[in-house]
Amino acid sequence: MSLQGKTLFITGASRGIGREIALRAARDGANIVIAAKSAEPHPKLAGTIFSVAEEVEAAGGKALALQVDVRDENAVREAMAKAAGHFGGIDALVNNAGAIKLVGVEKLEPKRFDLMFQINTRAVMVCSQAALPYLKQSGNGHILSLSPPLNLASKWFAQHGPYTVTKYGMSMLTLGMSEEFKKYGISVNALWPRTVIATAAIEFELGGRDVFKYARKPEIMADAAHAILSSQGRAITGRLLIDDEILGEQGITDFEHYRYDPAGGPLATDLFLD
Repeated sequence: MSLQGKTLFITGASRGIGREIALRAARDGANIVIAAKSAEPHPKLAGTIFSVAEEVEAAGGKALALQVDVRDENAVREAMAKAAGHFGGIDALVNNAGAIKLVGVEKLEPKRFDLMFQINTRAVMVCSQAALPYLKQSGNGHILSLSPPLNLASKWFAQHGPYTVTKYGMSMLTLGMSEEFKKYGISVNALWPRTVIATAAIEFELGGRDVFKYARKPEIMADAAHAILSSQGRAITGRLLIDDEILGEQGITDFEHYRYDPAGGPLATDLFLD
């Protein structure tokens, strides 16, 4: 269960869950491509591709920071080629970049829907397509997208149908690519948290750090991603997984150390989970 020497291309890895996945793999001695837009510090959000690259190196991995807009297919292809040239190949793609706006059809600006669709659904196709030639050569290639199980209960469409559509699109592409890429020996899965995760995206979208009292730390998603990405021979593929579910399959049953605030209230279940 090690990613030593493996090369991971992680989108949106300058902060949050993507950063944690990068650091977890780095502790194994993996090569990490930090592919994100954040090359300059943000006034409210910590982390850039360069700061995470430094953290990856300090954790024991090797890093390549690439400023990439996942909406630009030409830039994505160029970044994949640079990554493969730098590290000698690509073994895993983590589609972590995301955009969120929890607004219904009546109030959502079309350009905001375009942004969510391009960064969520479309980027999974664009990045997976660009990574495919390299993943074919890996011998144990993986694609992992951060998207939820397909829960068709009407409540998940009632208040924020546009966002739901773009996240479910990622999951449907996951199921499709697992079958399509079976002949190449590539594993394709999705991963979603059981609970709200304490990240800047949650803080700003859901109204402040008070939510963190009911959240888990992003490390649980990193450990779950590690379990998936280090699996061999398509032992795990075509699944829309929950973080503590896959960790439970690895024999982990105590999740208390992942709680952000040990004195906080009951954990809040994340979107799309009943």
